[in-house]
Amino acid sequence: MKKFILVLGIFFASYSIEAQVKAPQPSPKSTLEQVVGLTDVTVEYSRPSIKGRTIFGSLVPFGKIWRTGANENTTISFSNDIVIDGKSLKKGKYALYTLPKVENWDVIFYSTTDNWGNPENWDETKVALRTTVKPENLNRMVESFTIGINNLDNNFAYLELSWEKTIVALKFEVPTQKTAIASIEKTLAGPTAGDYFSSAQYFYQSNGDLTKALEYVNKALEMNKDQPYWYTRQKSLIQAKLGDKKGAIETAKLSLAAATVAKNNDYLKMNSDSIAEWSKK
Repeated sequence: MKKFILVLGIFFASYSIEAQVKAPQPSPKSTLEQVVGLTDVTVEYSRPSIKGRTIFGSLVPFGKIWRTGANENTTISFSNDIVIDGKSLKKGKYALYTLPKVENWDVIFYSTTDNWGNPENWDETKVALRTTVKPENLNRMVESFTIGINNLDNNFAYLELSWEKTIVALKFEVPTQKTAIASIEKTLAGPTAGDYFSSAQYFYQSNGDLTKALEYVNKALEMNKDQPYWYTRQKSLIQAKLGDKKGAIETAKLSLAAATVAKNNDYLKMNSDSIAEWSKK
């Protein structure tokens, strides 16, 4: 009986740990993904609601840094460098802060993104870009704080922050033409050494056409004058799999020498082990 009670107690204890109460969050999380031209833009934020309160000038004071949402940092990321008011912002992920004022708002892109709300100590050196935008009045009420990316064009879009009866719209420009031309030129120039190397790896790892694999890894080596030790390592493996152990040993020695210079112990061991194995009669 005691054993039964003990087992029952363990069961209910584990159940109480796993069975957690589910309830709506007061400021639910939201993710916005938008392609602008050829640039991926992602916004992650929490959405507080008005709930009968006065927002700007009260809940969100004028003249103080605002987390621009609720809870942990509101973040925005760009896959390419962008331009705002003639200033460049490097591609990457930023915390989005604002400084609301009656006449205008500062919009701030902050390089540290792991704060809960505002940083404990504001560091101006972490401000990647700051710009000023004039707020506009809406003729309707926005109950839940909303971030949007609207008025899309191939070369720009507007980051819009709206809540209560206020909207702030920040224009940002994306390098669509530059990105497209670079893509065209790369495609027309033909495959790179990396493309040939990846193709050789695929054929080797998938037990595909090893003759093609050897052809591709040779082209990769021809196109890369540095003769990377991971390239020659791959070639030696392909040669061994083709039955050319003598050639594989010679190539592995090249990889071993380059790995020695680079002080890469993993490749030193792999090449040494392979040379020893392929040297056996």
